[in-house]
Amino acid sequence: MKLDARSTKKTQKQEGAHYTPAGLAEFVARHLAAVCGVKKPLVLDPAVGDGELLLAFGKAFGKGCTLNGFDLDEVAVANAGRRLLEEMPQMTGKVQRQDFLDFALEHREDSLFSTPPLYDVVIANPPYVRTQVMGAERSQRLAQQFDLSGRVDLSFAFIEGIADVLKEGGVAGIIVSNRFMTTRAGSQVRERILSRFEVLHVWDFGDTKLFEAAVLPAVLLVRKRRGATASNPRFTSIYSTSEPPVHQAATVYEALSNGSGSVNVTGTTFLVQHGLLHHGTALNGTWRIATEHGDAWLDTVLAHTFCTFGEIGKIRVGVKTTADKVFVRKDWDTLPEEMRPEVLRPLITHHVARRFKSLPADRQILYTHEDRAGKKAAIDLDKHPFTRRYLEIHRTTLEARTYVIESGRNWYEIWVPQLPALWPVPKLVFPDISERPTFWMSLDGEIINGDCYWLAPDDHTDSDLLWLALAVANSRFIESFYDHAFNNKLYAGRRRFMTQYVEKFPLPSPELPVSREIIALARRIYELTPGEEADALAAKIDALVESAFGLAEEATR
Repeated sequence: MKLDARSTKKTQKQEGAHYTPAGLAEFVARHLAAVCGVKKPLVLDPAVGDGELLLAFGKAFGKGCTLNGFDLDEVAVANAGRRLLEEMPQMTGKVQRQDFLDFALEHREDSLFSTPPLYDVVIANPPYVRTQVMGAERSQRLAQQFDLSGRVDLSFAFIEGIADVLKEGGVAGIIVSNRFMTTRAGSQVRERILSRFEVLHVWDFGDTKLFEAAVLPAVLLVRKRRGATASNPRFTSIYSTSEPPVHQAATVYEALSNGSGSVNVTGTTFLVQHGLLHHGTALNGTWRIATEHGDAWLDTVLAHTFCTFGEIGKIRVGVKTTADKVFVRKDWDTLPEEMRPEVLRPLITHHVARRFKSLPADRQILYTHEDRAGKKAAIDLDKHPFTRRYLEIHRTTLEARTYVIESGRNWYEIWVPQLPALWPVPKLVFPDISERPTFWMSLDGEIINGDCYWLAPDDHTDSDLLWLALAVANSRFIESFYDHAFNNKLYAGRRRFMTQYVEKFPLPSPELPVSREIIALARRIYELTPGEEADALAAKIDALVESAFGLAEEATR
């Protein structure tokens, strides 16, 4: 085992370095070794870190493998090489400072001057660096080099590179963030994975907190395609649950070796599910676990679905000023009258979120746009002298937002405005992240902040579907639907309610007698909120919604 170290300085955040826990490394290595059909495999870890993955694979496979590791961090290279020398002196290979992506590009570009070796096995925990941290310039360069588009995080490029350096039929075990499985930004990487690899098994480790960072990991066990090989990939997931435990396990990894069901692991109960990977008919379709029970449940829901939330109207994100300290305040009334803007409007944020009916708006926004013949337009400051006076005081701050001016906008405009023509229209509003569904109706023309989404119906003359959506969105049923269809939970059981999920929420026919009852209840709950009577009525909605979708009460538990 050789060691080659050179100097470099990178921060953990910039390079996305989150070293692999020993238990996870052993888990990946064990499954990877089991599908390696080569007696003397050439092995690579493209982001070797402290060497945990290489070490685990060497121990799981035994004699005969050649272990190679790349990293940009001089200290990591030195430490990984030292560990491998001390713990596995009989192994051959080399740990060196090397940019894996540059190495992979040599394959992609078919260099005439050097032909890097192809590997039988790749075991990897690629750096997870999102575009916001990596920077647009680097992200665009990677996208161009690896023929990617959209928001490219560093791990996407690594997955492409891994496919480039693997031999046909070679296998890889890759630790990734599970975000790519269900988000729009991950659609291209889902397509590339299914196009370039035969997926053998996916493990979604959910909120098991295997890493210190707030990243929910998944493990991909894949084989580089030799052709159009048909496969039936397995999918296993583990997430915390409030269900009483049926089994006991010492570790998360031991819990996965049992059958499906709830498992207590050192005081925390997790729900383990084993099934197949389902991505619909498209290669870029969202990934979810398919089980016999879950698919039957979804089939029943589909058979009773009249339309989806996205078919009612477009789901939009709230306003983003990019200068909240200037535009958003709770204390406008403390300003001198001659500096108090004439164009203040109530602003709804996640701070006042409440099911069915929000708390009163606790702040106002200086709104720089108005409706002109049904179109959004910036206000004329000459017609609003107090507003001008206030904004001029903050002009330096606002003009520092050069992207506003460069886009052809006025220096005083908020960055992402809301359509003024839709102010008076009833809206369904919900925060981006919440532990349980929290949807409410906005009837008073409030502006919706960027930490929330909102849905206004295309048909402004009939609000029944919107009230039905309000009830369905706040029901126990929608939690089950979310978990069956997406299962993209964060830590502490919180869920992401993004456009791409909510637009797929189903609605029963509004003409059903049970739907008419649900609509009436939703309106009544809104009127009575807050209060015990409203809470009691909300509890009734759960059973009614389940009935509308043809589900027995116990089916959603």
